[in-house]
Amino acid sequence: MTTALTKAKVFIEALPYLKDFDRKFVVIKIGGSTMTDEKILPSVVTDVVFLEQVGVWPILVHGGGPAITAAMEKAGLKPTFVEGRRVTDAPTLEIAHKVLIDQISANVVSHIEKAEGKGVPLNGRGSSFIAAEKRLVDGLDLGFVGEITHVDADLARRMASGGIIPVVAPIARGADGQLYNVNADSVAWKIAAEVQAEKLVFLSNVPGILQDKDNPESLLSTLSIEDTKRLTQEGVIAGGMLPKIEACVKALEHGVHKTHIISGLVKHSLLLELFTPEGVGTEIHK
Repeated sequence: MTTALTKAKVFIEALPYLKDFDRKFVVIKIGGSTMTDEKILPSVVTDVVFLEQVGVWPILVHGGGPAITAAMEKAGLKPTFVEGRRVTDAPTLEIAHKVLIDQISANVVSHIEKAEGKGVPLNGRGSSFIAAEKRLVDGLDLGFVGEITHVDADLARRMASGGIIPVVAPIARGADGQLYNVNADSVAWKIAAEVQAEKLVFLSNVPGILQDKDNPESLLSTLSIEDTKRLTQEGVIAGGMLPKIEACVKALEHGVHKTHIISGLVKHSLLLELFTPEGVGTEIHK
């Protein structure tokens, strides 16, 4: 009886949040071990399917950097990066879109179906869902690295509101048909802005923004845009967290209500962040 009462209490406490998110878009970007660890991914996907079942409209975006690197090394190719962007020649591009679309997207969709949801992969390989043009970094040509010029948010909006979970891979198509490797964080914030998402959530390998990177107890639970600028100047926000913070800020500036960076390694972290007052990661707001 105690367990049943506890479950009932959880439902009651979640009710205001369920009302807040009813028929609202939530864009979720999954990365790191969240995507590749088969002990973690099924739980994350089940949470996403739960959101769809209770009236939330989730859109999934994923990257795949570590998996691409592993595939390159297996093929005898050496990964090279400039300011966090992967130098992408033709062989690297071939590996990237096979890993991102044929492996990761397909695996995520498979897990959605196992959780009795409906998922469909979206990318720029077979369509112009994501359009891009060549990007130069400080005047350097990094090969087939693209800057997003357009995302077909109407398609993602129709699918998500119709009971289908879009699974978006960061492969884009240029006006001439050329494929480009684009940044998944950029894809996530652009889609979130276009659909005017209630939330943009980044599931990562870290618990959120830490005041001291070596102390998990120093989690900063709530930050404003100004706070992120100050912490970046102080060097608290650095390295791989910078693109995520940039994406959060751009999303907020383009109409997204709130953004979050949380650990995908914590079981049900997505539900805890959305449906409890305490949350489990860092919330970034205007």
